[in-house]
Amino acid sequence: MKLVSWNVAGIRACLKKGLEDFFNNVNADIFCIQESKAMEDQFDFRPKDYDMYLYPAIKKGYSGTLIYSKIKPLNVTYGIDEEEYDSEGRTITLEFENFFLVNVYVPNVKRDLSRMDSRMHFEDVFRKYLKKLDETKPVIICGDFNVAHEEIDICNAKANIGNAGFTYEEREKFTELLNSGFVDTYRYFNKDKIGAYTWWSYMPGVRDRNIGWRIDYFLVSKRFIDKVKDVTIYSDIYGSDHCPIGIEIEK
Repeated sequence: MKLVSWNVAGIRACLKKGLEDFFNNVNADIFCIQESKAMEDQFDFRPKDYDMYLYPAIKKGYSGTLIYSKIKPLNVTYGIDEEEYDSEGRTITLEFENFFLVNVYVPNVKRDLSRMDSRMHFEDVFRKYLKKLDETKPVIICGDFNVAHEEIDICNAKANIGNAGFTYEEREKFTELLNSGFVDTYRYFNKDKIGAYTWWSYMPGVRDRNIGWRIDYFLVSKRFIDKVKDVTIYSDIYGSDHCPIGIEIEK
């Protein structure tokens, strides 16, 4: 079973930049999107054989998550029962027979770190939510976590310490999440690989020179890691300031 995740930075814009071609070529069983930035009537992408689950933000043109799935879930849950984040459409959970899948767009602390307190609260509530799910069956979490975890996950690490997405506070919360029973699948299979990034600034030449950050992840419950057979960063796919990522798991 193939799962793909991509922060498309607006599905309407990304559909004009190759999203449909990549979607068709990758042929994922489940395709998760962050920053959909659209209401259901604002885009017309309904791939054949897929069911669509959209969780838009109340504010138009902002945030939002979306899942296309070939497999009918047993249950669908929108949000984590926290109004601040649920109004921004940040999480969708699909329950399948053998696992939960959680698609998440973690809040950005903003350049001036003004949303740090809110982000820290989200981290605690979200971790508690995931641990509760994990008591029932294994969990797969994918999406844009808006943090480069370790220095190996970011170009020019020393110069970025303390900047949004690479603060000690954000990184420690990610460590706390992993320590609560989850595994970073890409780093599990690529412990020492450098230059593996999923986000690049739009500034000219930055992506061409691979001055990037790895802030998009597939995490799985520790007891599920043996079911993961392959991990991929589709760094050659453009259309957003993020690139898609994927995993393959045993059915």
